[in-house]
Amino acid sequence: MAHVVILGAGIGGVAAAIEAREALKKAHQVTVVSDLPNFQFTPSNPWLAVNWRKPDELKVPLAPVFKKKNIGFTDVGAKRVHPKENRIELNNGESLSYDYLVIATGPKLAFSEIPGLGPHGGHTHSICTLQHAELASKAWEAFCQDPGPIVIGAAPAVSCFGPAYEYAMIVSTDLRRRGIRHKVPMTFVTAEPYIGHLGLGGVGDTKGMLESAFRDRDIKWITNARTTAVEPGVLKCDELNDDGSVKKAHALPFKFAMMMPAFTGIDALMGVEGLVNPRGFVLIDKNQRNPTFPNVFGVGVCVAIPPAEPTPVATGMPKTGYMIESMVTATAHNIAAVIDGKEAKEEGTWNAVCLADFGDRGVAFVAQPQIPPRNVNWSSEGRWVHLAKIAYEKYFLRKVRKGQSEPVYERYIMKLLGIERLRNVLK
Repeated sequence: MAHVVILGAGIGGVAAAIEAREALKKAHQVTVVSDLPNFQFTPSNPWLAVNWRKPDELKVPLAPVFKKKNIGFTDVGAKRVHPKENRIELNNGESLSYDYLVIATGPKLAFSEIPGLGPHGGHTHSICTLQHAELASKAWEAFCQDPGPIVIGAAPAVSCFGPAYEYAMIVSTDLRRRGIRHKVPMTFVTAEPYIGHLGLGGVGDTKGMLESAFRDRDIKWITNARTTAVEPGVLKCDELNDDGSVKKAHALPFKFAMMMPAFTGIDALMGVEGLVNPRGFVLIDKNQRNPTFPNVFGVGVCVAIPPAEPTPVATGMPKTGYMIESMVTATAHNIAAVIDGKEAKEEGTWNAVCLADFGDRGVAFVAQPQIPPRNVNWSSEGRWVHLAKIAYEKYFLRKVRKGQSEPVYERYIMKLLGIERLRNVLK
């Protein structure tokens, strides 16, 4: 009997547990280790941060879901991973041994890399976690009673730009609905070399569409921005030229600010030789497998992927929802194959499908694969994206509650659209 442990219970971890359970024979054991009792739907955090959602609407208690699927679960969290010993040291002092480990932890938020960044001891808000978005939602109501300048954006080395764009647009929409948009100058500050780069080198015409959306909403922007410090009411950044020299130093006043931080690996992984890179991201091969410890797999935001291209200010590679799900499917198939004495040969397509909501409209894009050059490089915009994002939220939360990862009808609909999770390795 093999014991497969999933470390993490976000979008990747929950899907990995469900797919591993379905791929393995009943004699094998699957256990999930998390530091939270609930699944939290992170893509809706921009809505939560302006009070368009309540926290409980975005949570799913995991113990009943996993019990129904015959999956073990603990929410005590991991203190340290010991891959040479095939065990995880838990926060309660106990250890959990495994035969195969899937790391799906997501990142640690590196607020400390910029003085004054972050909601705990800093001067900016965050929408990276449900708890941070809830803090932002309370501050938002106070801000709307006494509005002023807003700064929103992404710090150097950020690898997830989409939420910053969504939040900026949603904030603008909410302010218009409250009738106070005219009282709020807005500036978007980003490490990207141009608006719509997204850490991907752009997808379709995301540059043109997002610049146009900012103009329509009177949102100013600064690109190639190296944020250096945040003081009470002032964000400082250097705007760089393409050669890396300083073009202009900015000191931007604000009454409310939200800046996405860079990511690192979590403390339980940091510095484990052969498992992670210097920033703590899990090293994997094309089959999601760690080269040093072949019984360890990585999926999601915690894996090491090089940037799409060199940029004057460091930008990371985003890992979008469907891309993560493709990693998960490849991993589940490969673990099942290895347990049965076969070769781990499945590769995720790493296709990116993204819906970016603006509160009333939105932008959608498909990148196949996520990393250029691509077979498909498409983007579009319209009110349909806003409606599709709402539908996606309801659908995904329903999947988690029912303990599903990829229902048959979803698989066939996506296949009809030419979007699949597994790569045809013969091509």
